Amino acid sequence: MSSSATGQDTKPSPTHPGSAEGRTSFDKDSGRDRQSVITREKEEFGGVKVGLAFFGWLTATGTAVVLTAFLGAAGIAVGVATHLDAGNATTQAAKEPRTAGIAGAIALLIVLFTSFYCGGYVAARMARFHGVRQGMAVWLWALFIAAVVAVLAALAGSQFNILSAMNTMPRIPVSQGTLTTGGLIGLAVAAAGSLAGSLIGGLAGTHFHRKVDRAALGQ
Repeated sequence: MSSSATGQDTKPSPTHPGSAEGRTSFDKDSGRDRQSVITREKEEFGGVKVGLAFFGWLTATGTAVVLTAFLGAAGIAVGVATHLDAGNATTQAAKEPRTAGIAGAIALLIVLFTSFYCGGYVAARMARFHGVRQGMAVWLWALFIAAVVAVLAALAGSQFNILSAMNTMPRIPVSQGTLTTGGLIGLAVAAAGSLAGSLIGGLAGTHFHRKVDRAALGQ
């Protein structure tokens, strides 16, 4: 007997989520929900995380120490970033100035870029959002600490120049003997290489979280 004969109204069956129509509606809704969720998360948890950026700087410093040790073991002269003493570095540069200068600059750029890439990646991976800002914060931490160490060394003596004792990270020249045109150019190149590494590492650090968001909340 038909439903009309019994006096009961026929109710339309709900759209099954697995059907084409249901899947299309679900994808559209999930897309809107995903954007709204990410927007709310950014508003709540986004921004520069100074503490996480400090840990990123520590990561960059540790990576620089390890890479510099490998370069020193391989016998590559990096100038300011090797465990060779100043006398040996000067003698080698005097024998082959062009080769030593080019090789040292390339090795130093590789060390700085890789180190700050790791630092920016760690900071952005922990912060989850705004990777470029986290990478910039890591670089600013390095600049701030280098400035503080330079001031302490100028006021209280070279024994407070901890970056010189570590012999890995670039240092701000504070004496007339090191404040030369070549030294300033090298410092600028080192700053540019480390900044590029921090920013690119920050982007890479947040990329993983975007993949997780797409998998959890839909494309």
